Amino acid sequence: MADALVIVESPAKAKTISKFLGSKYKVEASMGHVRDLPRSQFGVDLEHDFAPKYINIRGKGEVLKKLKKAAKQVKRVYLATDPDREGEAISWHLAQLLAVDPATDCRLEFHEITKDAVKGALKDPHAINLNLVNAQQARRILDRIVGYQLSPLLWQKVKSGLSAGRVQSVAVRLIVERQEEIDAFQPEEYWTILVGLRGAEGGEFMAELSQRAGKKLKIQTQEQAAEIVAALEREQYYVQSVIKKQKQRKPLAPFTTSTLQQEAFRRLKMSAKSTMSNAQQLYEGLDIGKAGTVGLITYMRTDSVRVSALAQNEAREMIAGRFGEAYLPEKPPVYRTKAQAQDAHEAVRPTNPAWDPQTLLPYLKRDQYRLYKLIWERFTASQMNPALYDTISVLVAAGQWGLKASGSKLRFPGFLKVYPLAEEDNSQGELPSLKEGEELERGQIKPSQHFTQPPAPFTEASLIKTLEEMGIGRPSTYEPTIRTVRDRGYVVSEKRQLHPTELGRVVVKLLKEHFPQIVDYQFTADLESKLDSIGDGTQDWVKVLADFYEPFSQTLQSAQNLMEKVQVQDEATDEPCPNCGRLMVIKQGRYGKFLACPGYPECKTTKPLLKEIGVSCPKCGGQIVERRSKRGRIFYGCAEYPKCDFIAWDRPTGKLCPICNSPIVIKSRRDGQVEVCSNKECRKTKGKE
Repeated sequence: MADALVIVESPAKAKTISKFLGSKYKVEASMGHVRDLPRSQFGVDLEHDFAPKYINIRGKGEVLKKLKKAAKQVKRVYLATDPDREGEAISWHLAQLLAVDPATDCRLEFHEITKDAVKGALKDPHAINLNLVNAQQARRILDRIVGYQLSPLLWQKVKSGLSAGRVQSVAVRLIVERQEEIDAFQPEEYWTILVGLRGAEGGEFMAELSQRAGKKLKIQTQEQAAEIVAALEREQYYVQSVIKKQKQRKPLAPFTTSTLQQEAFRRLKMSAKSTMSNAQQLYEGLDIGKAGTVGLITYMRTDSVRVSALAQNEAREMIAGRFGEAYLPEKPPVYRTKAQAQDAHEAVRPTNPAWDPQTLLPYLKRDQYRLYKLIWERFTASQMNPALYDTISVLVAAGQWGLKASGSKLRFPGFLKVYPLAEEDNSQGELPSLKEGEELERGQIKPSQHFTQPPAPFTEASLIKTLEEMGIGRPSTYEPTIRTVRDRGYVVSEKRQLHPTELGRVVVKLLKEHFPQIVDYQFTADLESKLDSIGDGTQDWVKVLADFYEPFSQTLQSAQNLMEKVQVQDEATDEPCPNCGRLMVIKQGRYGKFLACPGYPECKTTKPLLKEIGVSCPKCGGQIVERRSKRGRIFYGCAEYPKCDFIAWDRPTGKLCPICNSPIVIKSRRDGQVEVCSNKECRKTKGKE
């Protein structure tokens, strides 16, 4: 019989850990949270220091029965839930239910699920950190106060089923205000002029016009551009100065939760939800053959870029053996964690740098492999030498006009050997050999018209980055926040961009007018800091709640009397309902717009809203329309479905492949959009054999 019981949160983690421990330890899973505030009532006693009323979560009866039975059969119970505030609270709840004294050494904490880490934690158990528990309780109670007292007001004044929250309401405000900026944006015309030049030793390069009589030049109209081109055609060109330098490009820090979600979105087109789901699997442990089941990455909810000395040494050994000593810095790099970070955990990194992605490929699913590869490459690169470039900047004079040209050549790849980055500068590669005072031969002059662009709509990646920079939310909240605002119908995703719905605009307007603090960026960030202070023991959780609730309750009472009822109008169409004949309206659902009968609930008819793309079906000649799958993914199909079954995941162009006669589609790649053949066996980019 086992001497000790170790309780973790998930069966996958339990399975991994049980293989590290002998028969003296029994490992069980709590299946996540076991107690929470009740759904059917407020569950917070406002008159008695915000005392929460916890109940066992419905459906957890059998799990708790099993855990209680196992706890009675052992000498000790260890609580090994995730090493964060939420995990600490789960351990505290388990201690209450299993009659374990939280002040005893019952808490195990490990940041990676490897044999050494787990056995090391067993040698150093500690008491449950009640400061972290109180921080999590305060967060949960704050969310309950806002959700259960403000949401009913929105049901009454706008529509049923709405919700409001501290972080989600601020996130919707960001998206709404960004869209307002885009809608109000007035593009401004401007022109650039490039001049082709050739040096005495040959070799052409392009220089951009930048100055007139020593002052920065701004060209706003075609007429101005034409006059300048005419003037430039009359001038002689010579090299005014040549500046050669060596530039370093330092590696990026290893991943935090936020940067992992951002980079997975950009490079892998992986949503925050998918990123965290796959990261959880990599953390909890997977079977990798002879090495058995082991956690492949460290804990994935972190705001720190700190790396342990042991991990750095293991990475250095691997880098030296695989890439050579030239790629190894003299000392391990140290990255600075942001001031507001909790810094409770290391950065997200491989538990063993020697496990390169290619070695693990046979054992991982596609998305597990892609995410592990991204994490491994980013961490490995962070421990390598910078890349070195030889750069050259050339100033060209032509009468009163000044032109600039720059070029660069990679001298030593350094970390780029592992983690290539997109070039962000305007250099044109290596320039020809040039000398000061050298006369240049002029080639073609190319004026180009441009227009200033509005700010880009938020994507999941850019929203997470903005929330983090503003100090709003924490690593564990970014993904559920995005999921919630989408599920509530405040925001829709279109082409990987987040756009507010009319409902989202209305709710933000009402909250800004009647609850300015709830959607105030600085107030929300300050409240997050106070929750962090509860966790480190410098703030009292009851006082933080009281300071919030007193003004909030007064504002709520005022809004009950002053807020007017608002109706979100549906957009009318001229399409009759096939069931009752009423003219259908456009409604906004979780995955975008659809047609619905205004006679609901008497008539519940709905239809997809078909958006034509101006391309004929290659099978029957009908119109190709944009559709959405059950999971919200956009695809393209024939409007004559089910008579015609043509579908494509990529947007058809209306052209046919010159090689196999299959439809040509537009495919998004890292370097932009390209036209390719839709036939997987052909896959020839248009115009290439």
